[in-house]
Amino acid sequence: MTNKMLKFVSLSQRQPEKRSAKIRRADFDEIYKKFTSDRAVEQASRCSQCGVPFCSVYCPLGNNIPDWLMLTAQGRIEEAYRLSSATNTFPDICGRVCPQDRLCEGHCVVESSFQSVTIGAIERYITDTAFERGWVKPIAPVSERDHSIGIIGAGPAGLAAASRLRAKGFQVHIYDRYDRVGGLLVYGIPSFKLEKHNITRWHTWLEESGVVFHLGRGIGSREGELSFEEVRFRHNAILIATGVYKPRELYIPGNYLSGVEHALAYLIASNKRTFGEHLSSHASRLDAKGKSVVVLGGGDTAMDCVRTAIRQGAASVKCLYRRDRDNMPGSRREVQNAEEEGAIFEWFIAPEAFLGQDHVKDVRVLRMMPGLPDASGRQSVEPIDGSSFTIKADLVIKALGFDPEPLPQLWQQPELAVTDRGTLYVDNFSMTSLPGVFAAGDIVRGASLVVWAIRDGQEVALNIQQWIETNTVSSITAERE
Repeated sequence: MTNKMLKFVSLSQRQPEKRSAKIRRADFDEIYKKFTSDRAVEQASRCSQCGVPFCSVYCPLGNNIPDWLMLTAQGRIEEAYRLSSATNTFPDICGRVCPQDRLCEGHCVVESSFQSVTIGAIERYITDTAFERGWVKPIAPVSERDHSIGIIGAGPAGLAAASRLRAKGFQVHIYDRYDRVGGLLVYGIPSFKLEKHNITRWHTWLEESGVVFHLGRGIGSREGELSFEEVRFRHNAILIATGVYKPRELYIPGNYLSGVEHALAYLIASNKRTFGEHLSSHASRLDAKGKSVVVLGGGDTAMDCVRTAIRQGAASVKCLYRRDRDNMPGSRREVQNAEEEGAIFEWFIAPEAFLGQDHVKDVRVLRMMPGLPDASGRQSVEPIDGSSFTIKADLVIKALGFDPEPLPQLWQQPELAVTDRGTLYVDNFSMTSLPGVFAAGDIVRGASLVVWAIRDGQEVALNIQQWIETNTVSSITAERE
């Protein structure tokens, strides 16, 4: 049998075909087309099958990447899907939204000389094919358990935990304040990166697997919300997987002018508009059409805002970042896509004030210069005296990151301990300071990547299972004694 691998020396890297910038900036459809089966097989064969697969090492999920690449190269796509989904609950989603250039592909051993294997695109192809051919079957536990688990939050961490707990036979209920499943996947990430039917099919899969959803049911003390104690009373264990939604603020003059908005509010309004949902009067004004837009930040959320504004018909879109391209936290691939679509990036620029009477008209900015590395190893920056100038802006979008909401106060649970960053405190087994109440995802680690949330959800499911089994055995022993 001829070797179907190690073709990186004779085959060049090819990503899926990308729709032209002129066409894609006019809609919110995904910009990459799907690999054909022949192209997926060809690109998978470029894997070097190295002895130490750094692609797996640098994947938060530890995916068995070389193995499912080899299966794909051999045309064994169903087996590739089984292997891929064994470590990743939602491989197609990771294939679309993960910054592969910073994770698996960025550490591929053939990267330096021959360009990396197109791991993300093949991961996407495998699962899309599995859905098309009916290989994705509902979870069928070997046996059912009486124990019930309540999960607060229908984002990636909560959904990943639900799938693993359901596979072990637990009765799983998910509560979420939104009417749609997915959390930031559905409301915070634009459709040109992740079309929403990809989330809907996993929602359907989980429902067919026996997971019960309680949507539009927030937790708190306001009218229509469920109290945390009520939810806790219903279940044997609770998982808090709310994510973090509180936007970080920028305290400079003019910060509260009309037209100075937070990234998440802007993205939620855009996604709801795409869904045809009702928008509040304020949200309905969060539209970039015909406006000079300035986006502050250098992460993936900033890139989402930049590219959304372009599709809404902005007159101009500028992204300001205080460091340079090499030191920005976002995906380089996303920056390239944004530039192709017409965005302008201004490096070493920091906002000093927002100018205007009632509505923002300009942003006064300072030029920055590189300094010494800071404590994290990143390059620090310092302002250049006398370098102020203004940039026209009808809409300013602050994409500065997210912090956790104060859950102990919102849920009236003062005994729910938090860290000095406001995230929930958990022990080595993911349990909070409340017995039987666990937490995972961004609410524990802080704002992070989708792939980390999936990993946390999968891991906490094991901890919950062990805790319930240990406490059940302890209860039985106590009764017998």
